Amino acid sequence: MEEKAAAVSPKIFPASSPKRPPRTLRSHFGKYLTIVVGAVIAAAGLEIFLIPNQIIDGGVVGVSIMMSAVTGMPLGVFLVGLNLPFLYIGYRQLGRSFVVATAVAILCLSLWSEVFAPVPRITEDFFLAAIFGGIIDGIGVGLIMRAGGSLDGTEIVAIILDRRTVFSVGEVVMFINLFILSAAGFLFGWDKAMYSLVAYFVIAKMIDVVLKGLDESYAVMIVTHHNEEVAEALLHRLGRGVTILHGAGGYSGEDREILYSVVTRLELGKLKEVILEEDPEAFVTIHQIHDIVGGRVRKKAIH
Repeated sequence: MEEKAAAVSPKIFPASSPKRPPRTLRSHFGKYLTIVVGAVIAAAGLEIFLIPNQIIDGGVVGVSIMMSAVTGMPLGVFLVGLNLPFLYIGYRQLGRSFVVATAVAILCLSLWSEVFAPVPRITEDFFLAAIFGGIIDGIGVGLIMRAGGSLDGTEIVAIILDRRTVFSVGEVVMFINLFILSAAGFLFGWDKAMYSLVAYFVIAKMIDVVLKGLDESYAVMIVTHHNEEVAEALLHRLGRGVTILHGAGGYSGEDREILYSVVTRLELGKLKEVILEEDPEAFVTIHQIHDIVGGRVRKKAIH
């Protein structure tokens, strides 16, 4: 069923807030404090869980861990040295803000890895080390990414290739990490490479949790002939705001009003129940969304 949306009506909910002033010194401080805290957490996950058990992360961090193990040189030397070319490329292609944040994160990780290196490992169980090291490392990396930085120069390459090739950022990163984890198999043994794959998966999931939150959100579009009733029901029974879009049927040309709202995963069942009670013939599409910026409306109690 095709619908074409036109102008958005502020019929039910308040208009957007006025423009905010430029980034202040306080917000800069908060950004870099988050990066420093993230680097401390990531270093703890690496040095207390993963590295002592010869389990590696992906990207430049993983290569640095392997080179440190082979040469005996500090991990921080390779973290900084191997990332320098990527930082230069990123500065030319992606801008100063991202690269500065990434450089701060890498320097902090290098310093804190030396602080945590003498700390004895908590567990000698490889699976537990992969799980808990991945959780801690993923939280740290997620905080850094949430603040606008990165710990891995390969992500810079992936972003650039995403713009110039048919491959996505995730595909490029995964392709690179397959080679890195394969190299770990030759160096540490294939069992350690498989544990590293487990850690890599846990790290990726924890990054998603930090960036997106535990409660997934969904965008809902509702095409109904009872838009007023459905909108009122969603507002008063579900406690969720609704925006009304004006559209027309692509085949019939009939004017329609489309309801748009955002709910959490736990509210989907109640949402469907409310809509079908008001209009059993309503057409509803539900899409998962990854982030929401601004425009939040305080929830009312659910009835």
